[in-house]
Amino acid sequence: MDRRLNFSRRPGAILEAIMNAAIKIIDRISETIGHCIAWLALIMMILTGVVVIARYFFNFGSIAIQESIMYLHATLFMLGIAYTLKQGGHVRVDILQRNLSPRRQCQIELIGFVIFLLPVALFMFFGSLNYVRFSWSLLESSGAPGGLPGIFLLKTLIPIMALGLLLQGIAEALKNLVKLRTAHHG
Repeated sequence: MDRRLNFSRRPGAILEAIMNAAIKIIDRISETIGHCIAWLALIMMILTGVVVIARYFFNFGSIAIQESIMYLHATLFMLGIAYTLKQGGHVRVDILQRNLSPRRQCQIELIGFVIFLLPVALFMFFGSLNYVRFSWSLLESSGAPGGLPGIFLLKTLIPIMALGLLLQGIAEALKNLVKLRTAHHG
């Protein structure tokens, strides 16, 4: 019999199935975005090379190309933050955790989510909304002559970044809850 459909064997199995489904969806979103934006690093590298060659060999500079590199850089970091969290690439205090039991490590991860990630992500999200709204009201663009329009679009990535970080943080917290439940019922 398919184990996924037999919820009567263990208390809380339906809840665990819902948590696993949420984890899978959020992880897939972060993975997809992470893989798509990885190409921005290559584009940034090529554009940086173009700027250097144009400036030093042809005595030609372009504010628009330089700003596009900054836009790409900001996009890469802001949209890549959730993917980095999913991959375990954020700074941790592993020196303290490596000697702890897996159960204690899960507990510390959950505490870190509640004390640090959750409030920071919520603050960034809600704190950026008026900032982004104001930028959209002006259709803000670069103040530099020959600069790019669309700074309002770039600023829109701030709440999107916070939302991605929050969702991936929830997925990571759920993973730890599932590990704790599995170990407890195991």
